[in-house]
Amino acid sequence: MAIQITERAAKKIQSLLQQENISPEGGLRVGVRGGGCSGLSYTLSLDSQQRTGDKIFEDHGARLFVDMKSYLYLNGTTLDYTEDLMGRGFKFHNPNAASSCGCGESFSA
Repeated sequence: MAIQITERAAKKIQSLLQQENISPEGGLRVGVRGGGCSGLSYTLSLDSQQRTGDKIFEDHGARLFVDMKSYLYLNGTTLDYTEDLMGRGFKFHNPNAASSCGCGESFSA
């Protein structure tokens, strides 16, 4: 399986890379760490290049860099970007999450 990026999320990643003057070889680093109200939380940061051992996923011209440990929790996930009355931001649709908090930023596996 893989991690998919929606077209909206890809456009936002590309926009953020341009704003930060990061080359097109860069991407969004997505990870999982302990913490948050459900036990695990998502991490996001821009990165100019992949690191040794990263898995790389690309959709609609945008890249995600994922370390192997995080990939175990993110395999099969779709990353989306939404803007609505409740706010704006990246949203994870993670089939591995047994439960998640109301804000969607943490989950349990």
